[in-house]
Amino acid sequence: MAGSIYSVAQVNSYIKNLFVQDFLLNRISVRGEVSNCKYHTSGHIYFTLKDKSGTLSAVMFAGQRKGLTFQLQEGQQVVVTGSIDIYERDGRYQLYAREIKRDGVGDLFERFQKLRDELEEMGMFAAEYKKPIPKYAKTIGIVTASTGAAIHDIINITARRNPYVQLILYPALVQGQDAKFSIVNGIRTLDSMGLDVLIVGRGGGSMEDLWAFNEEIVARAIFECETPVISAVGHETDVTIADYVADLRAPTPSAAAELAVFDYRQFENRLEVLREALNRGVERNLERKKARWSSIR
Repeated sequence: MAGSIYSVAQVNSYIKNLFVQDFLLNRISVRGEVSNCKYHTSGHIYFTLKDKSGTLSAVMFAGQRKGLTFQLQEGQQVVVTGSIDIYERDGRYQLYAREIKRDGVGDLFERFQKLRDELEEMGMFAAEYKKPIPKYAKTIGIVTASTGAAIHDIINITARRNPYVQLILYPALVQGQDAKFSIVNGIRTLDSMGLDVLIVGRGGGSMEDLWAFNEEIVARAIFECETPVISAVGHETDVTIADYVADLRAPTPSAAAELAVFDYRQFENRLEVLREALNRGVERNLERKKARWSSIR
């Protein structure tokens, strides 16, 4: 009725009813490329379908996983069959998947595989080229954005583990068309400073967000770097070309800081244990000498 005022719940419920009554939306197949794929601990799979003109949020609940015969991954081209409905709490519609089938490989994923195979054939991932990460690094260079979770995590963990370590940030673009050039400049600039180790990376995101770390010029800059490089791109499940070519791969930026920065407190504790052992040894040695002198007298 005109002039009536409805609650948010009533509006969402009304729209949901429209979705339910739409025959097409109750049994629909959608083709697209997988992005932002996340396997939840509950067993549900949350992902986005995209093409050149748009995106569509999607979910496959744990109870529907029988309709999936392969590991869903970024960049895969798939056909998803299910229903489109509204999630009333958020007022957001999404595709509820009942079946997912492969439909080739997405463009980005295909480019990733092609470059990975080419660089591997050149030997750029070979173990003999991996430089050891110094155990007691004093100066650490970081190539990442000056804002965001990655740099804050690295700073916080470094301060906790060893406040005497010096961090030098090259504030690089980590996303977008010019990001690859910015990352390369950062690597080369910090490499010329004679630091102990470099951390190169960023926080999580979709395959498109992380793509700068899949560029060949970035891979070559890491490979040619004289300073040992730890790659720290995205989350644990994210894998980039930079991870393959770096001297060490960290699953997250936080983990990179743990690997690069030695724990000063543990170092002090170890020194104290050694000092006490040395003192005990000296005391025992003195006691033995005293005993010998006493026996001679």
